[in-house]
Amino acid sequence: MLSIRVAVAFVFSCILMGCASSGSGSRVEKQHDILEMRDEVLTQLYKEKPDVRAQISSAPGYAVFSNANINLIVMSAGTGYGVVKDRGTGQHTFMNMAEGGIGLGIGVKDYRIVMVFHNTDAINHFISSGWSFGGNVDAAAKAGDKGASVAGEAYYGDVTVYTFTESGLALQATVKGTKFWQDSELN
Repeated sequence: MLSIRVAVAFVFSCILMGCASSGSGSRVEKQHDILEMRDEVLTQLYKEKPDVRAQISSAPGYAVFSNANINLIVMSAGTGYGVVKDRGTGQHTFMNMAEGGIGLGIGVKDYRIVMVFHNTDAINHFISSGWSFGGNVDAAAKAGDKGASVAGEAYYGDVTVYTFTESGLALQATVKGTKFWQDSELN
């Protein structure tokens, strides 16, 4: 029974990797697509939480990620991509992400993460080590503009994290680890 779950999780993880890729094309085209995703996500976040615009404008940096996640009974996995903007240097760092966890739930969702770094040490630490660990409770039933989801906001020391579901159907409570790392192809 466990080996079947592992095999199913592996297959869905492979599907997710395709869903969460930054697309095809040249290095410049992929970078452009990620920056376009960032702009769309920030526009959506500013519409839902207008006060975040001032927070990001005054912060030393921020990151925006697109992630696809699946949860099968006791296992959760996801992959994604995004970009970190260091406002002090003007530099973009393109990154990937992967997550895995355990907990109860079922569902598939496409969601966004916005991180606001409140000092340059937080930006540098994130780019160089990128680990995050935390719990997640989520309920979502959304397709386009239809449906609803629970948006989250969390504070991790010198970083504020906003999450919201783009689309999907999920009900889950998990403990998961997330790894962010620099994309060697795009940097």
